[in-house]
Amino acid sequence: MLNAHETILLVEDDRVDIMTVQRALKKNEIGNPLRIARTGLEALSMLRGEDGFEKISPPPALILLDLNLPKMSGIEFLRELRDDPELKELRIIVLTSSNEPKDRAAAFEYDVDDYIVKPHSFDEFTRAIATILALWE
Repeated sequence: MLNAHETILLVEDDRVDIMTVQRALKKNEIGNPLRIARTGLEALSMLRGEDGFEKISPPPALILLDLNLPKMSGIEFLRELRDDPELKELRIIVLTSSNEPKDRAAAFEYDVDDYIVKPHSFDEFTRAIATILALWE
């Protein structure tokens, strides 16, 4: 399980999905600090402490990454992250609406820990978050 003080970084541009993740974490009684980046570029800036963003320190224990992002796709974010010596070891779970085999294959090329297609109902979403967090137990 994540230690209570460890940060989770959610890289997601959809406001409803952000609120759903927040609700699902709360329902699973996960009170970890949650930082939100709405683009891959913003997430990189938060991880590096650039462009006016305060650096997430220590680095997040987990990144939940959507693939369909504006400005920089999730796959481009993964490429950039894995090329950065200070960030390449971060744990990442793709949480996306894409069930395309090519997206799944591309994500796993960058050593993601898991790939989860966003469920449609809140109950299923809550179970998906519980499954994600069970990886850390």
